[in-house]
Amino acid sequence: MSAGSPRTILHVDLDAFFAAVEQRDHPELRGKPVVVGMGGTNDRGVVAAASYEARRFGVHSALPIRTARRLCPDCVFVPVRGKVYASVSRDVMAILRRFTPIVEPISIDEAFMDVTASQALFGDGAAIARRIKDTIRAELELTASVGVATTKLVAKIGSDLRKPDGLVVVPPGEEAAFLAPLPISRLWGVGPSTAAALRDFGVTTIGDLAAMDRAALVRRFGQHGAALVDRAHGLDTDPVSDPDSAKSVGHEHTFDEDSSDPEVLERTLLAMAEGVSARLRDAGVRATTVTVKVRDARFSTVTRQRRLAEPTDLTDPIWRAAVELARPEMRGKRIRLVGVSASGLGERDQLAMFDGLGEDRQRRAVKAADELRHRFGTRAVTRARLIRTGLPAPFERDLGTAVERRGRFDSRPGTGRRQSRPEAPSTPPDEGFEDAPPDAGDVAREPEIDPPGA
Repeated sequence: MSAGSPRTILHVDLDAFFAAVEQRDHPELRGKPVVVGMGGTNDRGVVAAASYEARRFGVHSALPIRTARRLCPDCVFVPVRGKVYASVSRDVMAILRRFTPIVEPISIDEAFMDVTASQALFGDGAAIARRIKDTIRAELELTASVGVATTKLVAKIGSDLRKPDGLVVVPPGEEAAFLAPLPISRLWGVGPSTAAALRDFGVTTIGDLAAMDRAALVRRFGQHGAALVDRAHGLDTDPVSDPDSAKSVGHEHTFDEDSSDPEVLERTLLAMAEGVSARLRDAGVRATTVTVKVRDARFSTVTRQRRLAEPTDLTDPIWRAAVELARPEMRGKRIRLVGVSASGLGERDQLAMFDGLGEDRQRRAVKAADELRHRFGTRAVTRARLIRTGLPAPFERDLGTAVERRGRFDSRPGTGRRQSRPEAPSTPPDEGFEDAPPDAGDVAREPEIDPPGA
């Protein structure tokens, strides 16, 4: 394969993953509308996944449970089984790695693969995609949709087009023609507001956008406009990245009832910070930036970000920064959701020069607590302020970002082993904290632009 030859990229996306696992494990649910996700008080939860039978009624992920019940009274609602989905996800990723080591998981149920160098062994991209689909069906009794293209952008769009159990192959040189008839909403970087602004230019399809004058779009959207034109032509230089290159670690919590109690809110931030710091330590990394997310009762969402004076993997500095960022956004409001995220990750050994002499005693105590949790389970040790609060353990709710793939301890009782295999996400994507954009500044509203892989 010469240096100038196009890459062969696959995007593999499991179909209605959580719901499909439930229907697989419970044959009596097959053919029925199934919703994964059961509400707490007053059905305040959200749909984690919906089977294709439920989707015919308009039920989809992130929809409030109460709305799903109204749209589909005959739906069968089942609880989230995060550990089961995580186990199946690990099995899927292991199958993908049989065909190439270059696998970039982007959520619990989807991943990019670069199979350019694998074709001499397994055939062309389409042949590899069929083998992957057949293997997942035979070994896991699940279906996956796959897009095959020269770029991540086009492969991802392709995998979405013919679900479930689809296979879309876009040959080299046909990217622009493939994209042209599709609505602009399918293009990365086009959120609702951007789509509305493009419609002012008469742009409704990706082909319309590709035909636009680049200079006019740059004047209207800045450099983002130039990027949109490139994407409309199917251009995307983003490689399938190192699966160990985590960008952030985060947790968030939706309250059963909106709260304006400062003690409840700050205690919840403490629980989130505790979970984030534990994951940083298990992964052997420290963070330089803390981000908080606050959503009020009117669904207005704000994120605020701050760089730390020193990189850390300890709870207290993360929590203090989170509280200072969140207090102005929570004051006088009833809050529905809060989240804490840490980013700017670096290896612990690389950052050792920042260790403070006064940190030794605290770190010894933290290390002892971590060892107890690894041996007896994540609830073996907790802070007094968090006892009997009713808060879920963050480890049971978190999406699990790529930082876990650096290797972490097995938190099952009775173990204490560092896992050699990558750790997969443990709960539904709707519960995970969105990665904070790097260098976002001190205040940023929830982004309108849809990120790759969303």
